[in-house]
Amino acid sequence: MSTPVSHSSPDRASVDPAEAWEAWRAERHRALTSPTGNLALVETRWAPAGEVPDAADAGADRPDTVTVTTLRRTELVRGELEHGLRFWDADAPAVRHFDRVDAFPYDPAWVLEASYTPVPGARRIAFEHIRDNGGSRDLAVPGDITLTVDGRAYTLSAFDDDGTLLLVFGDPTNGDSTYGAGRFLFVRRTDDESRVVLDFNQAFAPPCGFSDQYNCPMPPRQNRFHLPVEAGEKLPVFRDGFDAQH
Repeated sequence: MSTPVSHSSPDRASVDPAEAWEAWRAERHRALTSPTGNLALVETRWAPAGEVPDAADAGADRPDTVTVTTLRRTELVRGELEHGLRFWDADAPAVRHFDRVDAFPYDPAWVLEASYTPVPGARRIAFEHIRDNGGSRDLAVPGDITLTVDGRAYTLSAFDDDGTLLLVFGDPTNGDSTYGAGRFLFVRRTDDESRVVLDFNQAFAPPCGFSDQYNCPMPPRQNRFHLPVEAGEKLPVFRDGFDAQH
C-alpha cells in the first residue's frame, strides 16, 4: 500500500483526523436526510423530446414536503439534450425509515497520496450506467491519477463533477459489505498540482444505493482494486425491514 499521508503539517496540526472523519460522517447523515437528499428522491421524469418542463407547474398542488427541481442530460442514441424533473419528498418512506450508513472504522493507512497528470483539454471515456438500459455515457476525465496499492500500480480515471474530481471505484467488498455497484470518492487536490490525496475513509455509497430513481456510473476496469478497500461507507441501514430500492 502507498505511504499514508502525514497529518502533522502546520495546517493540520490542530485537526484530529478521526474527529474530522466523524464530522464528515455527521454531515453525510444530514445531507442524506435533507429535503433534497438522496433518500428523498421519489421520481425522475423525463420530458418528451424538445420539451422543457416547468418545475413550478409540476409542483403545484403537491404537499408542502415535496420539492421539484429540473435536470438535463444528453440522450444516448441521438445525442440530443433532454430535460427532466426530479420530485423530492422530505417525508418519503426512505427518509422516515432510514437509520444510518454503516462504515469501516477510521484507518489512516487508507489516506493515500497519488500523482496527478492533467490531460490538456481533458479526455472523454465511456462509463457504463446502471438503469440506462446497459448504455454508457462519455464523461470528461481531466487527468490521470497514478499510485501503487499493495504492490500493484494503478492509473485511475476520475471524472469532472462540477469542477471536483470524482472517483468511481470498485473492489472485492462490493456486493458483500459495501454497495454492489461500487463506491464514490471525491479526490482532494493539494498545493502541488501534480499531487492529490485519496482519503478512502470518505468513500461513500452512490446515490443509487439510496433511491432507484438515480442512474449512476459503474467503475471502469482501471478503477477496480484487486484488494478489499476496507475503509469508508458500507451499506445504508433502514428500520422495519424497509427496502432502499423504492
